[in-house]
Amino acid sequence: MKKLVAVVAIFLALTALVSAQTKVQSGTWSVNPSVAGYNMDKNTGERTMTIDVEFPKPFDTKPTIFLSVTQLDTDKDANSRFNVEAMSVSRDGFTIKVRTWADSKVYSISGFWLAHAEK
Repeated sequence: MKKLVAVVAIFLALTALVSAQTKVQSGTWSVNPSVAGYNMDKNTGERTMTIDVEFPKPFDTKPTIFLSVTQLDTDKDANSRFNVEAMSVSRDGFTIKVRTWADSKVYSISGFWLAHAEK
């Protein structure tokens, strides 16, 4: 009987672990001059790039998105101004909007995204 209880407990724990893993997905993002239309290192004023992210497996409900910046290369002679935000979040994916403004020159910027959904 103790073995049966132990096996059931292990099964339930593994099921919970697998279930939890399907509620979280993550990946990386990057914009740099190799991306078509890259303009964040030219001119002045507001400049924007977008990245469409499609989840490998759609969520059951709309997830919450967390974004981070892990690399930033900017001109040393100007202020480093940038903003990164998640837009148009759905169960299937979202769009990352990266922007800079004024005289900032962003040569490349990259980061990490994490999507998490409650049941």
